[in-house]
Amino acid sequence: MTRTASNTNFDRIAPVYDGLSRLVFGNALRRAQTEHLSLIPEQAKVLLIGGGSGWLLEQLLKRQPLVKVTYLEVSPKMLQLAQRRVANQTSDLPRIDFRLGDENGLQPNERFDVILTPFLLDLFPDERLLYLMDRLCAALRPQGLWLFSDLWPAQAPAPVWQRLLLKSMYGFFGLVSDVKASRLPDFSEHFARQPLQLQASAAFYGGLVQARAFRKV
Repeated sequence: MTRTASNTNFDRIAPVYDGLSRLVFGNALRRAQTEHLSLIPEQAKVLLIGGGSGWLLEQLLKRQPLVKVTYLEVSPKMLQLAQRRVANQTSDLPRIDFRLGDENGLQPNERFDVILTPFLLDLFPDERLLYLMDRLCAALRPQGLWLFSDLWPAQAPAPVWQRLLLKSMYGFFGLVSDVKASRLPDFSEHFARQPLQLQASAAFYGGLVQARAFRKV
C-alpha cells in the first residue's frame, strides 16, 4: 500500500511504515521502485506522487542528480519525513518542489517527462482510480515515461497465499488509515484505457509485486 490518497490518513503510521513494509516484503518493494530508474533522462522533469517518507526520492536523486522533481504527498507527516531525508543528502532543494496534496494540486498546464506512482494506485476504488489515472496521463508529455510499481499478481487467479495477504492488508489499512478500496484494481483494464505502451516489466515477491515502465504515445 502507498501513503497518498485524498481520503486516507497515513499520518498515524508514518514513523513505522517503511519498517512495516520491509518486515512483510523484505526488499521486494524497494527493488520494484528502483527497477526502471535508469530509464529516466538526465535532466527530466519528474512527478513523484505518493512517495511517502522519501526513500524513493533519495534513490532518484542519487542516480539522476540533475532531475527536477515535483513531490506530491497528501500526508503532512510523510512530507516532513521526505523533506528531512533529502535535506540530509543535498542542499540543492530548489530543484524539489514539495507539495502537500493529491493530483488536484497540479497546475492545469503542468507537464512532466516522467511520472512515478510507487505503490499508489492500489489504494483506490475503480471510479476514483479512473479519475486519478486520467489526470496523471494528461500531465505526462507525449513520449513521456510512467514508472509504475505496485501489487499486481502475475498469475490469474492469484495463488491462495497472495489472496490472503492482500485481504489482510486491505483490512489493516482500512482500519488504521481509512483506505476505501477493499481489493486490487484490475490494472490491466485501467492501463489499457490510457495511451500508453509497455516498455519494460519485472516481477518480485513470487509475482505479487510488479514494476512496469510505460511510454505515452
